[in-house]
Amino acid sequence: MSDTGRAALDAATTEEHRIALIRREALALISAAPARCTRVRLEVGDCVVEMSWEQPAVAPAAPVAPAAAVTVTATPAAPVTVVAEAAPADDSHSVTSPMVGTFYRAPEPGAHPFVEVGDRVEVGDPVGIVEAMKLMNQIVSDVAGVVVAVDVADADGVEFGQTLVRVKADGS
Repeated sequence: MSDTGRAALDAATTEEHRIALIRREALALISAAPARCTRVRLEVGDCVVEMSWEQPAVAPAAPVAPAAAVTVTATPAAPVTVVAEAAPADDSHSVTSPMVGTFYRAPEPGAHPFVEVGDRVEVGDPVGIVEAMKLMNQIVSDVAGVVVAVDVADADGVEFGQTLVRVKADGS
């Protein structure tokens, strides 16, 4: 949510006004996205906004993998969840960074990491956070399986498309 939108939401006095502001911010996000929005869910209680986009097409050098879903979840205090996919070099599945930022392995300093090598993850389980432009973007697994590697150290900078965690997917 933009700073202007958040300020307007904080100042909104009626439930209807809050709904209108949330809707306007959601429409702004949809129109700014480079890919087609496939799902939108809005809730006013605790201000939840959840959106999904198709993965934008990129001119690949290798064979193209199926498009991955990108899910965005926003709440007033905890911002965005994003999932992305890239082709791994081995038989594991790579969960990659969808943006440039700083990778954090745990939800807060001193807390246990989201995942360790050997942990089992399901689709939607958090594997880390990428902080970008002062927003904490939770990264979740888009496959079920066992974590075989965490490729980025806590608080390291990451680039778009960089592998964060590798998962040996069920059945592979």
